[in-house]
Amino acid sequence: MSTISLAAGSSHPFVHRLREVAANTPAAYWRTGGLWQGVRSPAATTAVLYLPTVAGSFVSAAGAATLGYQDWGQLAFGAGLFSWLAMESVLLHRLLTGAETPVALRPTLGIQLAPAPVGAMADLSVGSGAPDLLVHALIGYGLLQVLVLVRLSSWITKAGAVPGLWAFSFGATAIATAPVRLVAHGDAGALAVLAPALFVAANGLVLGLAIMTAAFLAQGRMFAAPAAASQLRT
Repeated sequence: MSTISLAAGSSHPFVHRLREVAANTPAAYWRTGGLWQGVRSPAATTAVLYLPTVAGSFVSAAGAATLGYQDWGQLAFGAGLFSWLAMESVLLHRLLTGAETPVALRPTLGIQLAPAPVGAMADLSVGSGAPDLLVHALIGYGLLQVLVLVRLSSWITKAGAVPGLWAFSFGATAIATAPVRLVAHGDAGALAVLAPALFVAANGLVLGLAIMTAAFLAQGRMFAAPAAASQLRT
């Protein structure tokens, strides 16, 4: 693809991918460098920390692969994968040994679902797209997260319907899409059985979130400060 064609059509999907990759990398690592300096409350250690390097690197991997740079995408995939593994232990330590997560912050646990299935999507993008052990393992870990989050659903939603529940959408759509892509590449095993149910569940979740958001907008509640906002000041 020529530079002229990239400049000529800003609406081209390749251009959007290129912008994602170019914008994510400096922002992600600048932010991460700030976090490494410490001086933070343990209560601020939430799944949001996945966003700069883990989500950013996986998205960059898929973007680079879309542009035809598989090798660069593989480097970004490695950055995301090992950032996730390192951060996962920190977050689980906080959840297992720290104070109970405030009600207003509990919807951020939806982000906990995202790294494994989004990583699976990135792996499919930078690799051959065929079923393999790694992509199956990533989806399997994502399914474990789904089961744990379902177990915690009443605890997570104690504050009721809030816009923060959109945190579940990224991981939910990824864990539905990855099996569909694998089935399209000939995977006829367990994921072929699970794919329809995951697809329906993810679409149902996103539809429910869209209806919730429309109701908030109609009622003027979309940008209202949460009642439990004081809990965020830790």
